[in-house]
Amino acid sequence: MDETNQSAVQTNVAQPEIRTKFCKHCGGTIPEDTVLCTLCGRQVDAVANANGASQPQIVINNANTNTNVSNGQGGRAKSKWAALLLCFFFGAIGAHKFYEGKIGMGILYFFTGGLFLIGVIVDFIRLLFRSNPYYV
Repeated sequence: MDETNQSAVQTNVAQPEIRTKFCKHCGGTIPEDTVLCTLCGRQVDAVANANGASQPQIVINNANTNTNVSNGQGGRAKSKWAALLLCFFFGAIGAHKFYEGKIGMGILYFFTGGLFLIGVIVDFIRLLFRSNPYYV
């Protein structure tokens, strides 16, 4: 075969045509069957599962009928003024702690004289600046 026939044979051989598409993120030209862009690495199409179908769309219907609605405050409502008076007059024996339902702290205040009166002073100041009612 001579050279002219050889080049004619090579040009007559059909090259497989590569179909392309554009990446919707970077605009680059990528093969049509690709899922991830070879240029920017972002996902272009949905991933197909083993039988060729796309992944199903998951719909979550939350039918929560929970009726336990809180007002944002935890615990029981207590009067600021009652706790403040108990702290002032009987703070050394922990009366305001028993009123709040903090029995363990009340016993500790009872046996330590209101944490040597330092705890009573701190509690009095804290109670003074609380809202009325406050929640324990």
